[in-house]
Amino acid sequence: MPEGHTLHRLARRHRSLFARRPVAVSSPQGRFASSATQLDGQVMTGAEAHGKHLFHRYGRDRVVHVHLGLYGTFAEAPLPAPEPVGQLRMRLVGETHYADLRGPTACELITSAEARALRARLGEDPLRSDADPDAVWARISRSRSPLATLLMDQKVLAGVGNVYRAELLFRHGLDPQLPGRALERETWDAMWPDLVTLMRDGVRTGRIDTVAPEHDPRRRGEPGRKDRHGGEVYVYRRAGLPCLVCGTGVRHAEHANRNLFWCPACQPDHG
Repeated sequence: MPEGHTLHRLARRHRSLFARRPVAVSSPQGRFASSATQLDGQVMTGAEAHGKHLFHRYGRDRVVHVHLGLYGTFAEAPLPAPEPVGQLRMRLVGETHYADLRGPTACELITSAEARALRARLGEDPLRSDADPDAVWARISRSRSPLATLLMDQKVLAGVGNVYRAELLFRHGLDPQLPGRALERETWDAMWPDLVTLMRDGVRTGRIDTVAPEHDPRRRGEPGRKDRHGGEVYVYRRAGLPCLVCGTGVRHAEHANRNLFWCPACQPDHG
């Protein structure tokens, strides 16, 4: 599932390509057809993201809410747009580019009030200027749940997924099973700006890089990481491989139906 930096990157791109001008909106698949008809030819007034949710705004009270989920993709290219192929949920056509949305978990036309209500259920987004790290700390510091659970809870921290969770815990030497209430405030105060920096870098580059230059395997003449996420990481999807810092084999387990990766030496058991 795309993490928060991907949605913010999309919002920035869509503002650049489509905002403040009329947009042709269609739904070749048909599942968004009624709403697309209402929006077709209207001016997109803005695009923003909160966590893993994308919002396109049209006028005062029309908002297209998109959640990509596990399989959704949003891709754009310069005009002319080709004939639609396959299950194309929504197509946007602007002055110079078009964008196609396929396979999202959600693509719905809602009101501004409904959008505010949806956002109110989400936690703080490290990529938003209005994010409040103290609000996240208040939730974490009261909880008996492990950090591995809390960092992925979108009601606590919006936009963090498997990769940022694993890498943030590693970078701060934290056992994924450490209860939130056992986390020291000083550590959280270091984690938050680190997470903000990592995710902002993700928006800028379109990939997740978390490895410090001194630990980069490419500097030792070793091959870099190659998978769909791109970037160099410490532990994510490196189960069984030596830790880039200490050489211990990276561990893997299933946690709340998601994959969890950690180094048992760099992230010792809190017990």
